Amino acid sequence: MTQLLAVHGAAGRMGRRVVALATTDPRFDLVAAVEHPAHSSLGQDVGSLAGVDPTGVPLSSEWPEGLDVAIDFSLPDAVDGVTAECLRLECGLVVATTGLEAEQKSRLEQASRHIPIVWAPSMSMAVNLTMRLAEQATAALQDVNGGIDVEIIERHHRFKEDAPSGTALKFGELIAAQMKQPAQHVHGREGKTGQRGRNEIGYHAVRVGDNPGEHTIVFGMLGETLELRVAASNRDSYAAGALAAAAWLAGKPPGLYSMFDVLGMS
Repeated sequence: MTQLLAVHGAAGRMGRRVVALATTDPRFDLVAAVEHPAHSSLGQDVGSLAGVDPTGVPLSSEWPEGLDVAIDFSLPDAVDGVTAECLRLECGLVVATTGLEAEQKSRLEQASRHIPIVWAPSMSMAVNLTMRLAEQATAALQDVNGGIDVEIIERHHRFKEDAPSGTALKFGELIAAQMKQPAQHVHGREGKTGQRGRNEIGYHAVRVGDNPGEHTIVFGMLGETLELRVAASNRDSYAAGALAAAAWLAGKPPGLYSMFDVLGMS
């Protein structure tokens, strides 16, 4: 059954890619492309903005009635408003916006009592699979002679406003949950730091050019090293993941779901 889809943040870098992929996806009928009321491109055909054939859907600040699902790729400040609109419309919601504060996540949990919501720090299916592998590696290496050192290195484009990435923090959260002792989360190192702590998880954020996203999880041991690396070559992996999540939400009861649920890895 075709779902009536709205894309919020439709004129942004990620929103345009969601629009472009949605126009050729038989699971969806793109009926709304939403931006903030002061956006300079309001009224323009969203397909043309996305670099594909015109869709007949203008960029608008209005939310139409009758939606089945919305995908939000915007800014953290806009998420509460998007959630409120989806609650009013009683439609499903995929929150692909990163950098949310704890209070915003709490409000998403509250909203999920009434509508189905998918939220994850990354919409990439490969990233979420790598998260599961990182969990398994941590659990398997817990008792290795000399212990393991975990470092998380992430690279993103120069325009990204939060660091470390929400994806890197999620990797750290999942790895810490597998450790036998409480983890110490260390963000970068500088100066005379002394010997590395046995339960540290180190985070290192690199901001370069137009890199769409790359994460390397290093498990250092005495005598050998294991690295898990996942990298996007363009933004379509995130857009495709968001659309997969939106399709998965069809018919789901209210609740807060993750990409692990979408991929059947919960």
